[in-house]
Amino acid sequence: MIEIWPLQISIPLFIAMAVIIALVGTRLARGVDRLADRTGLGEAFMGAVFLGACTSLPGITASVTAAAENYPTLALANAFGGIAAQTAFLAIADMVHPRVNLEHAAADVTNMIQGSLLIVLLSILMVGMVGPQVSFLGIHPVTPILLITYIFGMRLVLRSHTEPMWRPRMTRETWQDVPEETPAGESLKKLWTGFFLSAFLIIVAGWVLTHCAVSIASQTGLSESLVGGLMLAVTTSLPELVTSIAAVRQGALSLAVGGILGGNAFDTLFAAVADTVYRKGSIYHAATSREITLVALTLVMVGVLVMGLLQREKRGIANIGFESFLVLAIYILAMVMLRGSG
Repeated sequence: MIEIWPLQISIPLFIAMAVIIALVGTRLARGVDRLADRTGLGEAFMGAVFLGACTSLPGITASVTAAAENYPTLALANAFGGIAAQTAFLAIADMVHPRVNLEHAAADVTNMIQGSLLIVLLSILMVGMVGPQVSFLGIHPVTPILLITYIFGMRLVLRSHTEPMWRPRMTRETWQDVPEETPAGESLKKLWTGFFLSAFLIIVAGWVLTHCAVSIASQTGLSESLVGGLMLAVTTSLPELVTSIAAVRQGALSLAVGGILGGNAFDTLFAAVADTVYRKGSIYHAATSREITLVALTLVMVGVLVMGLLQREKRGIANIGFESFLVLAIYILAMVMLRGSG
């Protein structure tokens, strides 16, 4: 069982871990930016694979733990709520870049493919939840399909960077992923060492943060869907918020967008891994109408975001793009609906 800590311990620890994530997350974003330059893989791909996966580890730990302890709706709500929250975080990052709409400046075919891949992965999850209740050894066929689709999609993401078939039209505000000069004494080994150290600290802080959130929420009498979809999801997504804002402030715009979209694509695997450890059948069959609604609204959010990446509006409502405004509005609607059903 997930150990419940007293409030007098959980609340101070929660604040302390959030501060650690903020400090380490900034360093992590800077390190991945440098690795993108040194390896030649590009910010969008490095953000998707390394930054996105690294900052997602606290969330996958929470979902797998919840599934193993027979809290299936908590596991699913955390996974889907995290994707929704992180998509909304990209709108917050847009606010931090006031010069021009972030989706305009960070135009990159790699990020567009990542957004499209995320829509496909979320749609596969939807099929698992609303489709026939079939499973083999307690595992739904959707689980291996999800894993295969993710691997194939990431190959497309890498190919789009190394062998792009088209490029966005460049404007005065368009940011270009041009490698910076390597500072004297900065070796690739040193960069990787710093990355793994920062990643380890993020994982530990995220794990403690997750237990604090569950402890606080469990003593308020809230439903699993509300705890997972709102409090736990936002809590385990704090690394994504910190690193995306840090990346924008450092001028690594494609890294910020790629980290969110790539992290979200990785987060869909939460459900797949949780399905393998949940032993009362397929975890998708345990989904309620709240989780299904959350995935549906997240699909709308990601679809709007991809349209924003394609449209590349320079400025919009409240000095952010129309997609950022709509994504925030839809996220608020989703949380209100989740709260009302909790």
